[in-house]
Amino acid sequence: MSSIWSAETKLPEFAPLSGCKTADVAVIGGGAAGILTAYLLGLQGASAVVLEADRILSGATKNTTAKITAQHGLIYSRLIRKFGLDFAQGYAQANRDAIAKYAELVRQNQIGCDFQECAAFCYDRENPEEIERETRDAERLGFSALFTKQTELPFPVAGAVRFGGQARFQPLAFFGVLARGLTVFEHTRARSIENGCVMTDRGRVDAPHIVVATHFPFLDRPGYYFVRMYQQRSYVLALENAAELSDVYLDAKDGGLSFRGFRNLLLLGGGGHRCGKFREGCGYAPLRLAAREYYPQSRELFHWSAQDCMTADGVPYAGRYSSVLPGVYVATGFQKWGMTGSMAAAMLLSDELCGKASPYAQVFSPQRFFPAACAAGFASNGAHAVAGIAKRIFYLPAGGPEKIGKGRAGVVQDQGEKTGIYRDEEGNAFAVTTKCPHLGCELSWNPDEKSWDCPCHGSRFDFRGNLIDNPAGKGISRKTPEAAEEDAENQSF
Repeated sequence: MSSIWSAETKLPEFAPLSGCKTADVAVIGGGAAGILTAYLLGLQGASAVVLEADRILSGATKNTTAKITAQHGLIYSRLIRKFGLDFAQGYAQANRDAIAKYAELVRQNQIGCDFQECAAFCYDRENPEEIERETRDAERLGFSALFTKQTELPFPVAGAVRFGGQARFQPLAFFGVLARGLTVFEHTRARSIENGCVMTDRGRVDAPHIVVATHFPFLDRPGYYFVRMYQQRSYVLALENAAELSDVYLDAKDGGLSFRGFRNLLLLGGGGHRCGKFREGCGYAPLRLAAREYYPQSRELFHWSAQDCMTADGVPYAGRYSSVLPGVYVATGFQKWGMTGSMAAAMLLSDELCGKASPYAQVFSPQRFFPAACAAGFASNGAHAVAGIAKRIFYLPAGGPEKIGKGRAGVVQDQGEKTGIYRDEEGNAFAVTTKCPHLGCELSWNPDEKSWDCPCHGSRFDFRGNLIDNPAGKGISRKTPEAAEEDAENQSF
């Protein structure tokens, strides 16, 4: 199901690229980070071309909960402890500046996007100690932070840290206005970067500077972002006849609930899990249970899911793609805070590409390395990759397609090959390979989304085999002669 933002917003449409274009900067990716980078470059007099494989704002941006906040869980105590006070101060200032920039652009362009200043709360239902520490550390960094037990939530909390001066908005209404004045080519997929040239399936763009803002970077080497990141899924319900909240809320504990209001609706989020690791207690089910418990009179109008890139050390990457790839930059790894993260990255990149030093450059540098902060992330990502490849090689499913009932999916043996089968409620079977075309991990089934997901790096495919999310550059093979013929004619990158 589409998000409420998609349901009520008509975005501008752009033609595909044809032939060769030139610009000061080529921006690959038409999501929030790409649109903001191109827009801010234009304000500084630089020409930018945006290349989007599908439609602009059709990925993570349309599925956000659209909180514009510098409060990213209990992050500041962790940043001070693992990176030092100066690093934490830089991160805090970048996000404060991002919030202010949104307010400035809304005001200057008179954008009707339901932009509202609010407070952001991070709460704990059982233990106040970490909340109290986060409050003290946030105050050290200049936030208007307050410890409180008073919230709008439908249950008591042991404590919450409140940040004033945060915001929320309708994201597609905002970004759609900015995009109208840009040079954008939709349905144009970047295939490679070669000596200051972006090669696409429609032509090429020559530019001395290139920004990769494709959610998950599509170039595996150099940079090796697939080693340094993984992807996390989360889920949202839009409820009517529930509470109308003035502020936004997030549980400090993994697996908890998030809350924000939008007009007369409540957006209830949670149910998260690593992509490709769907399990009982994840997805929409726990959200629907919570809705029935806390808002028994509510009615679900929309539901949707999001996918976020998570870095090994918990801080986004924005800056030079690699020390050995001159002129190429990246913006990725925004955790679950893509609104402020995208703006901070766009401000950093637009300044640096226009010859200005950014005060955030060292904080978000893709070349930074803090062993203590990164070690656990690297180890976890490596373990998942090894397990995903081993499962594909060594796990042999029992039974064939006949064991898959209506409305179910699974991996079976079909003509001596491992095959993913989804059978719809009418009994129609859809068969695909379960080998991810990115790096060969074994795909797993997500029953809530009816998708085949990669647990290694987060690529996703619909039950027909079509690509949904990168870093894979193409869909997975389908297992019928008709499908094979169609794939040969319409292969996605």
